[in-house]
Amino acid sequence: MSAKAIREATGKDLLNRFLSPSSGAALCKFAAVDESTKWEALVAANPWLQTEKLVVKPDQLIKRRGKLGLIEVNCDLATAKSWIEQRIGKDIKIGKATGKLRSFIIEPFLPHKPAEEAYVCIYSHRSGDTILFHHEGGVDIGDVDSKAVKLEVPVGQIVSTKDIKNVLLTKIDASQQDLVAGFIESLYQQYVELYFTYLEINPLVITGGKVYVLDLAAKLDATADFICRSKWGEIDYPPPFGRDAYPEEAYIADLDAKSGASLKLTILNKNGRIWTMVAGGGASVIYSDTICDLGGASELANYGEYSGAPSEQQTYEYAKTILSLMTQQKHPEGKVLIIGGGIANFTNVAATFKGIVTALQEFQARLVEHNVSIFVRRAGPNYQEGLRIMRDVGQNLGIPLFVFGPETHMTAIVGMALGKRPIPRETEVEFSTANFLLPGGQDKSESGMASGTPDQSRKGSIAGGSSAAAGGAASAATAAAAAISAAAAAANADFLDGGKTMFSKKTKAIVWGMQTRAVQSMLDFDFVCRRTEPSVVAMVYPFTGDHKQKFYWGHKEILINVYKKMEDAMTKHQDADVLVNFASLRSAYESTIETMNYPQIRTIAIIAEGIPENMTRKLILMANEKGVSIIGPATVGGIKPGCFKIGNTGGMMDNILHSKLYRPGSVAYVSRSGGMSNELNNIISKATNGVYEGVAIGGDRYPGTNFMDHILRYQADPQVKMIVLLGEVGGTEEYDVCNALKDKRINKPLVAWCIGTCASMFTSEVQFGHAGSCAQSEKETASSKNAALGASGATVPASFDNLGEAIHEVYYRLVHEGVIVPEAELPPPTVPMDYSWARELGLIRKPASFMTSICDERGQELLYAGMPISDVLKNDMGLGGVISLLWFQRPLPPYVCKFFEMCLMVTADHGPAVSGAHNTIVCARAGKDLVSSLVSGLLTIGDRFGGALDGAARQFSEGYDSGLIPMEFVNSMRKKGTLIMGIGHRVKSINNPDMRVKIIKEFVLENFPSTPLLNYALEVEKITTSKKPNLILNVDGVIAVSFVDMLRNTGSFTREEAQEYIEMGSINSLFVLGRSIGFIGHFMDQKRLRQGLYRHPWDDISYVLPEQYN
Repeated sequence: MSAKAIREATGKDLLNRFLSPSSGAALCKFAAVDESTKWEALVAANPWLQTEKLVVKPDQLIKRRGKLGLIEVNCDLATAKSWIEQRIGKDIKIGKATGKLRSFIIEPFLPHKPAEEAYVCIYSHRSGDTILFHHEGGVDIGDVDSKAVKLEVPVGQIVSTKDIKNVLLTKIDASQQDLVAGFIESLYQQYVELYFTYLEINPLVITGGKVYVLDLAAKLDATADFICRSKWGEIDYPPPFGRDAYPEEAYIADLDAKSGASLKLTILNKNGRIWTMVAGGGASVIYSDTICDLGGASELANYGEYSGAPSEQQTYEYAKTILSLMTQQKHPEGKVLIIGGGIANFTNVAATFKGIVTALQEFQARLVEHNVSIFVRRAGPNYQEGLRIMRDVGQNLGIPLFVFGPETHMTAIVGMALGKRPIPRETEVEFSTANFLLPGGQDKSESGMASGTPDQSRKGSIAGGSSAAAGGAASAATAAAAAISAAAAAANADFLDGGKTMFSKKTKAIVWGMQTRAVQSMLDFDFVCRRTEPSVVAMVYPFTGDHKQKFYWGHKEILINVYKKMEDAMTKHQDADVLVNFASLRSAYESTIETMNYPQIRTIAIIAEGIPENMTRKLILMANEKGVSIIGPATVGGIKPGCFKIGNTGGMMDNILHSKLYRPGSVAYVSRSGGMSNELNNIISKATNGVYEGVAIGGDRYPGTNFMDHILRYQADPQVKMIVLLGEVGGTEEYDVCNALKDKRINKPLVAWCIGTCASMFTSEVQFGHAGSCAQSEKETASSKNAALGASGATVPASFDNLGEAIHEVYYRLVHEGVIVPEAELPPPTVPMDYSWARELGLIRKPASFMTSICDERGQELLYAGMPISDVLKNDMGLGGVISLLWFQRPLPPYVCKFFEMCLMVTADHGPAVSGAHNTIVCARAGKDLVSSLVSGLLTIGDRFGGALDGAARQFSEGYDSGLIPMEFVNSMRKKGTLIMGIGHRVKSINNPDMRVKIIKEFVLENFPSTPLLNYALEVEKITTSKKPNLILNVDGVIAVSFVDMLRNTGSFTREEAQEYIEMGSINSLFVLGRSIGFIGHFMDQKRLRQGLYRHPWDDISYVLPEQYN
């Protein structure tokens, strides 16, 4: 959401810090008190508490505290402290809400006369800001809207002291007008710069040449945090009175802040029986509406939503949080979990359901203990796999779990969950995703709705009426068809020529952002609509250079230009008139401003959610001046079947075919919710001959275009025969539609429903998923809007549950009257499915290019040989344990892991003189990077340097395995003229032993269960050192033979596996890994010492030239 209420203390702190010293405002002195306050520290920080008379009151977003007796005035510190202690942590009822008082504010008492009190309020709306002022203030001000004078400040303009005095201060004493005008001017300046959306001061006291802010209520635009964080600091947004702040809510808010997806959670009644886990902002409101409509308001435990394609891990965290809350306290009737949602546009349903399933499995015992029943309804990309996963897990949870797809009305599961509707044993599953691969697969006949839905064939009877009646209607329609079609065609030509249409079959778009999946979706839609050329002509992406991006056009591959600069895209593609803006909330404003500098663009769709409201209002103003239509922000876009769609609108191809979006119908709709637009596509396709055009204007408080902008377009378009409006709680745009119905500017049949009827049933204010879905007055409630729409002539159903039936009734009447003439259905062209989706759906298989058996990063957690990384850390397996998992695919005994770590330590370095370290140093001094320097050192490892481990292991193993005694082994190697790998050292000898060898040898002999090969090598050492003292078993040799003993004698490997590891060269791996540590150390050492380019000295080189040249 955007506008969030802040504490009075927070608001006064912001004014203290940012109001101009010349504003005439007195400093707001205050002290905040809560349950953790230490009074001694509070007094030490605010010594005025002991010397001044005080005022104390709660600071918890409670209105009319004076009227409620929640204020103590003109008291000393002891009285203020006693007053707080009597109330803190105690329940109190205010209106319908009951809650605990937890936060208070103490201020100096300001003696003043009633005549010195005034009232000022600033609030924002679509076209500007309104400053309200009344020369009287205080608790008895009454109806301020009717009393106060108003000064309107249009978007982008400033206010002057002259305007303030002339409009607002006519009843203020002339001697004080300059003071008050200066204060209001400065107050408004900070209102804009600090991104307030509401600021009320009552009373404002003007006395002693100063202006005092006594009581303050304010809201900030929380989406402006990325702009204002340096000014605001950390802002605490308290919950409304009557609802405690829970740590789980804060946890989900933190997840939301770190994610590109949307995750929301509000706990309404922790002891409630009915819990929801709903996908989509609009859908979440509708589910809450339906629960309340069916009598479940008092048992509704939470409101929340997850949307915007959250990852499997994020969905798991969200589901785990809800399950932990709902299984804390038992309910005598058991509990219900509703996992619902509309038809997703782009969220991978299977991926999100995998996260939910993991959480369900984790809480299985507690779900059984708390007698939980689960009802699931979902559709969208990959929903078949998601529903299958849910059904499979339901068989093992031991609790009732019912799963439904798009064949079931979205909110039908609510009635089932609450026992108001029977649970069908079997549901008719509509055709699956795979059908659109085959020509004719999409023509599979589908049954209509039980309530009377037309056949999916556009030609034939309308279910719900008798066949005779339907036949009569069809006959009447046929008789009039020629005349109607001719008139419609002529009218439509005039409409298109007049430029009133937003999209057509010739619409061309530029896409801002590297959204390849969305672009491919648009191209597939173009192809299935039989467009002659793609609708996307270019992409703009400022983070790469100009290049071309490959896409599919049906079966063929095509290239689309990607430009670094928007100017280049516009110049080279002047036929483009739509820009689809996928920029983030931080850059969407600038990119949209830049777009509007090009007159060719008539429509801009802004997908991002959370653009600050001040910025959005400036965009709207500029768009109106330039004649540009903006769809969004916070939208999925819009669709015109048979012509054009924006981004991910309409979802995957199976849904486009299923909802008949590849050709136009007769019904146009406008909705706030993008997620619900796909559900409307589904409902309308079942209840009528399909969608003609649909637009989701966006869930933010100020959408670029409003309901009326689109409804009037639909009214003017002769191809639109009826209109559907899906509004919501908050705002007053629906009343413009009411007025247009009354004065006949809209005379086409209109079916309307506003979601959010549940808001009035909650005891405390709830901000729903969309920023604009919060009622500020009774007029803005969904119930009031629905009543007004019904009274104005719109068809308003009893609830969202009945929306499809209401649409069908109007459609059937229009068919009967001959206004709508159903046409024969034409099958769309076949569109191949993307390989990635086909594979995910299990429709195809192919041999993998790679195979791996040691690691898997695809799930919620990284796995090493099947072990979650959290367990690796929790069990303190160390580096040796990680080696055992990644090299040997199994956890090995602790002494083996310790052996690995010892080997790494003793082989890490052997000074700068050895070849590997020397090469690394030379490379580092030549200015090469870490990787290049490291590789140059590693490349020297071989038989002569470090690579003796594998050779030593092989030689000693062959000698031991062939039954040669140590003397015979030494003699056989001498006869072959072969050096014994692992024997000999340049410096160390039997008299000057290598401590590295001694340490490893003692550890292995003490800890390994059996060491036959090490014993064998030690016997060989006795023979070789008797000939020459430096022919000792060196560090390579001791590691090699000990490694073989580990493979053969720990019981972890078969003999065949042990031999395979020896032959594949695995033993050298310890030296390579260990010595890499030293090489990196040498690289860093040379960089730290700032050593220059190395040049080998001449006196260390023997120049031997051929004699004839000497």
